[in-house]
Amino acid sequence: MEFISPTVIIILGCVAVLLFLQWKNLRRPPCISGWIPWIGAGFEFGKTPLEFIEKARIKYGPVFTVIVMGTRMTFVTEEEGINVFLKSKEVNFELAVQNPIYRTASIAKNIFLKLHEKLYITVKGKMGTLNLYKFTGQLTEELQEQLQNLGTHGTTDLNKFMRHLLYPVTVNILFKKGLFPSDERKIREFHQHFQAYDEGFEYGSQLPECLLRNWSKSKKWLLELFKKNIPDIKTYKSAKDNSLTVMQAVLDLLEMEANEQKSPNYGLLLLWASLSNTVPVAFWTFAFVLSHPNIHRTIMEGISSVFGTAGKDKIKVSEDDLKKLPLIKWCILETIRLRAPGVITRKVLKPVKILNYTVPSGDLLMLSPFWLHRNPKYFPEPDLFKPERWKKANLEKHAFLDCFMAFGSGKYQCPGRWLALLEIQICIILIFYYYDCSLLDPLPKQSSLHLVGVQQPEGRCRIQFKQRK
Repeated sequence: MEFISPTVIIILGCVAVLLFLQWKNLRRPPCISGWIPWIGAGFEFGKTPLEFIEKARIKYGPVFTVIVMGTRMTFVTEEEGINVFLKSKEVNFELAVQNPIYRTASIAKNIFLKLHEKLYITVKGKMGTLNLYKFTGQLTEELQEQLQNLGTHGTTDLNKFMRHLLYPVTVNILFKKGLFPSDERKIREFHQHFQAYDEGFEYGSQLPECLLRNWSKSKKWLLELFKKNIPDIKTYKSAKDNSLTVMQAVLDLLEMEANEQKSPNYGLLLLWASLSNTVPVAFWTFAFVLSHPNIHRTIMEGISSVFGTAGKDKIKVSEDDLKKLPLIKWCILETIRLRAPGVITRKVLKPVKILNYTVPSGDLLMLSPFWLHRNPKYFPEPDLFKPERWKKANLEKHAFLDCFMAFGSGKYQCPGRWLALLEIQICIILIFYYYDCSLLDPLPKQSSLHLVGVQQPEGRCRIQFKQRK
């Protein structure tokens, strides 16, 4: 009988240990791949992506991968994965979004990567906290101008109400005064095409444009709008000062970088970024406030104490006035917490370890602010609308609550976040100052169909308004 020598046994044992360690090191997260090649779990995932994510987390744990349309998306839902998402140098924001930017705005990847950081710094500087004071008066005047068109009373859909109020205000301030059409037919046309572009944005970011005929038509209409108006935007001068609008600053940079031909494309991108989330946040904030009588009453009392009880006189809203009404800002932030984007993303450049798993390079690392904000570990009683929780945030120093990720994170947080908050604050003040408002329908459910941006309402929500005497 032959015996295996001790040397061979030792060698085989070492090889087995090495193979085990290698397997352990390369162990990937559980993968939901579906049964159709390339499409993967696309059909199931696409039906209700937010519900899909939560069910997968419950079934597979805090780290899991989903294959959709040939793309590997690895979701992280707990602290260790969040830390990798936020702090690792092996994950990258720009490479994660370059394909969606190309599909939705027709900006080539090489141009996007070349210009993104410079444009981000430019836009952040124009809309940052140090420059907010320049917008307060403009926003107040523009909003009052739009409110004059409402009449003394009426009943309308709250989403439509907010669109008609905020579309022209935002466009006229960020691009140039008078860019938003005043003709009724052209206003309807703008609404039709922007809403079609916005509602199809998520599909447009993933699918070939030839499969999305109506969305493509609206995209081309908006690009043509900017192509016609870029010369006027460039030469526009404010009647009050010589400061550049945000779009003018972008155009100057594009000219400096010899990429003027992409001006309409960046105009489209700025338009979508400034309207797609501001309007639904304003919608939900009003809906939440009007659905909570005690909060509504407290806000009305605060507005009366600062501006008086009558609603006919034009008022000016100052930074000091806003500081006296902190509850309004808390309500907006609590709304954003509850209706946060479904996902934010990074591209994995080199394999990263999360818990006992290795996420391979090439994966999209996905973090869901929507579900993170519902973790009771970070937000007690997470499903309740509790604006008072924001007392703990150091908003004076522009700091949010821990694990609040609605505006992204790290180097490339949303550059317009402070301006958007300011616009909605002033909007709430002016509407409640001039009008008594009430909801005619229950607070609608949120749609679970989209991952990009603030969650949209599911079903109608009508508002009744009457001018205060």
